[in-house]
Amino acid sequence: MRIRELSCVLFLCVAGCAGAGQYVWAKDLPPSTTSAHEYLIGAGDLISIRVVNQDSMSTHARVRTDGRIALPLLGDVEVRGKTPSSLRAELEARLKEYIVAPSVTVNVEEVAPVMVSVLGEVAHPGVVKLDPNASVAEALAGAGGLTDYANRDRIFVVRRENKAPLRVRFTFDGLEGSDAAAVGFGLRRGDVVVVE
Repeated sequence: MRIRELSCVLFLCVAGCAGAGQYVWAKDLPPSTTSAHEYLIGAGDLISIRVVNQDSMSTHARVRTDGRIALPLLGDVEVRGKTPSSLRAELEARLKEYIVAPSVTVNVEEVAPVMVSVLGEVAHPGVVKLDPNASVAEALAGAGGLTDYANRDRIFVVRRENKAPLRVRFTFDGLEGSDAAAVGFGLRRGDVVVVE
C-alpha cells in the first residue's frame, strides 16, 4: 500500500512540475473545489453511525485505509469521500430492505490529520501534517517556508479531481491575503504543493 501511495505522489509531482503546462488560477475555480462546506470523510477518521431504535445495528468505527467500515447486515461500506449527510441518506436507503422507515445519524467524532506533500523550493520538502481544510500558506509554513530560489509567482497545488489531476496556481502575495480565493483554498488529503 505504501509503494502505491508513493507512486501516486510521484505521478502527481511529475504532472505538477512539467513546465508551464495547464493550470487554473484559484480565483477561477468553482466554489465547490476551493473549499469544503461540508466535511468529506477520510481514512483514519473515527465515525459513529447510529440507527435509531436499532442499537445492534449501530456502530462506532475508524475508517480503514481502503476507505471502508464494516456495518451489521450491510457488510463493508465505502465511506471515504462522502459527506456525513450523503452517507446517512445512502445507509437509510440500503437499510430499507431490513427495517421499516430507518432513521440514521452519522457523526464524525475524530478527524484524522491531513497529510500533504510539499515539494520544490521549500526549506524542508516532504510530507506535512495539517488540520483539515488547512490553507496553502499553512502547508508552506509547515515545510519551513520558501527558499531564496523559489519563484513566488509559481506555486501549485496538484489534486486528483474526478480521477484526473487538477493543477491550481497561486502567487505568494495572493496567499498572504491579496487574493481571497487563494487564502480560502482548503487543502485535502493527498494534495501535493509544488513550489518552482
